[in-house]
Amino acid sequence: MEIFFTILILILVVSLSGVVTRMLPFQVPLPLMQIAVGALLAWPNFGLHVDFDPDLFLVLFIPPLLFADGWKTPMREFLHKGREILGLALALVLVTVVGVGYLIYMMVPNIPLVAAFALAAVLSPTDAVALSGIVGKGRIPKSIMGILEGEALMNDASGLVSLKFAIAVAMGTMVFTVPGATVEFLKVAIGGLLAGVAVTWLYSKSLRIMSRWSGDDPATQIVLLLLLPFASYLIAEHIGVSGILAAVAAGMTISQSGIIRNAPLAMRLRANSVWAMLEFVFNGMVFIMLGLQLPGILESSLDQATHDPSIVTWHLFADVAVIYFALLLLRFAWLWLMKNFSNRLLKKRPLTFGSFSTRELWVASFAGVRGAITLAGVLSIPLFLADGSAFPSRYQLVFLAAGVILFSLIAGVVALPFLLRGVVVDKSSYREEERMARAVAAEVAIESLHKMEERLAADSEENIDEQTLKEISSRVVGNLRRRTVGKDDIEHALMLENLERRFRLTALRAERGELYHLRATQRISNETLQKLLHDLDLLEALLVEKEV
Repeated sequence: MEIFFTILILILVVSLSGVVTRMLPFQVPLPLMQIAVGALLAWPNFGLHVDFDPDLFLVLFIPPLLFADGWKTPMREFLHKGREILGLALALVLVTVVGVGYLIYMMVPNIPLVAAFALAAVLSPTDAVALSGIVGKGRIPKSIMGILEGEALMNDASGLVSLKFAIAVAMGTMVFTVPGATVEFLKVAIGGLLAGVAVTWLYSKSLRIMSRWSGDDPATQIVLLLLLPFASYLIAEHIGVSGILAAVAAGMTISQSGIIRNAPLAMRLRANSVWAMLEFVFNGMVFIMLGLQLPGILESSLDQATHDPSIVTWHLFADVAVIYFALLLLRFAWLWLMKNFSNRLLKKRPLTFGSFSTRELWVASFAGVRGAITLAGVLSIPLFLADGSAFPSRYQLVFLAAGVILFSLIAGVVALPFLLRGVVVDKSSYREEERMARAVAAEVAIESLHKMEERLAADSEENIDEQTLKEISSRVVGNLRRRTVGKDDIEHALMLENLERRFRLTALRAERGELYHLRATQRISNETLQKLLHDLDLLEALLVEKEV
């Protein structure tokens, strides 16, 4: 019963955190607010304690979040920026593990080299979710944000695989060699991607079979969809490959497979709503769980530091700052090198970094905030080695990782708004792209309507007079023609479309009110009410005002 109450409290806190953030007179990023609330709940006066199981955390929260991110990531854009993403998500991770690992080894007393590499590995993944919470959506230029999101998708896997190698070497179950580690990494990464694709393919086949027996029942189909990221992750981990990459691959595959596109309308509408809710709750739970762990991490780390004569307590806080700035400067230097490499040697097909200004390089550097994967990774470090002795300096690793997470979030809150000041994200290209797509789609629709009109006129069984056909066809074609006007008339056309939408929405809301009145006076049944309300909701979903 206690676990149930704890879950209810956490969900309530997640729901209210966004409201509290908007009520404050000053702006606080939602992730920092949720971390602070979590730390407050863990304070002795409140006493909310949640035992953090890293394996359970990885299985419960990470697969659906990465699956959703992969689902929203356009495959074409991801492949188009593949060189930039690999340069950050693979090459930079390896450089970070080696470079920052040696820095930690030389700087922090009593930390063995393998343990230092393990800490550097968990510090290498970045968190795009936390970044969006800090700066908001649409604030960072698309050329930068697309790369950062792709990097965050892939470097989770490379960082955690590097961590597993370091732990295996420390436990004595693996002897590290560069060729052996390279082969193992490729096996784990490629195997994870193939596992995600295979599970999604099996899901699509099973969904078609289930649809034949269950009909167009959206509940069954959505539940199967919710299980897909967990199935991909667990199956991949069971066969010894990357579950994280499997979840990412499953999300990207389902967006390309046509499963959702060909699904019934009811499933598409409900699936989008369900996933939006789950993303909000899971993202919030991740940061609140981080806040819940902070008081315990701080207390245990400082307590152990006081009993270790070789450790000065304030040195731990200084080490956090040094490690963060080392990560920041290394990231900036790597981006600068990629920019110059592109400009000098890749003139025919330059990298996106080649056109970055110094300010944009700093934006991309500060945007590499750390988050949930780092916390889960460092807490997954075992307590004991194979011989029963304590894992060397584990409490220091946990403290330093938690400190760097907080430091990176706070530094991002301070630096990114300053660096983005005066940067105007050009949305005209989005509007022009949308206008073009609407116009092309409308032309095809008009052509199909003319063919339908001709077919109905020639069909004697329809028994529809020609005047009625032309009247209905002209009415629908007239609405579509507004989208095909030239660029000079687009504003006027959009004004007419929005005015018509407002009239239709007013009529729909009046209809909805009258339906409730008819049910209250018992002139219609509840079943009839629900059916008609569902129809009105579908119409309203098509008419709600959008930014154009």
